[in-house]
Amino acid sequence: KIHKKINKKERLMATLSAIASTANIKLVKERGHRYDGVVPLVVTDDIENISKTKDVERLLVKLGLADELQRIKEKGVGPLFVVSKASPIIRAAKNISGVDAVTARNLSVLELAPGGKPGRLVIYTESALKALEERFREVGVYGH
Repeated sequence: KIHKKINKKERLMATLSAIASTANIKLVKERGHRYDGVVPLVVTDDIENISKTKDVERLLVKLGLADELQRIKEKGVGPLFVVSKASPIIRAAKNISGVDAVTARNLSVLELAPGGKPGRLVIYTESALKALEERFREVGVYGH
């Protein structure tokens, strides 16, 4: 792996850009995700307490991602859960090949655009969106 130091503000702007790409269904489909609904998906904070992998799979099916689960068995990167804080779903989701979970505080371009390609299918909790807004407002690159 090649690492290059990047200016903090530039890195944060890249992360904001990658977050914005998760709301573009065209980019999400170009990335290969099989989903026809509204993106990004926003769910209640209750999902953060899910601790079993089979319950995460059931949730994905209820969200209309059964085809996506089938696709990630064949190839690659699937949905990303963004949660507000360290919670049981992070471990449970990572047990499904291709599915990742991360806290809003640790969210970066690496998770949002793996392989450098934007448009990952992301499932945010309501509190994660608030945490992201707060995170980017702190550094002055998000609204006033």
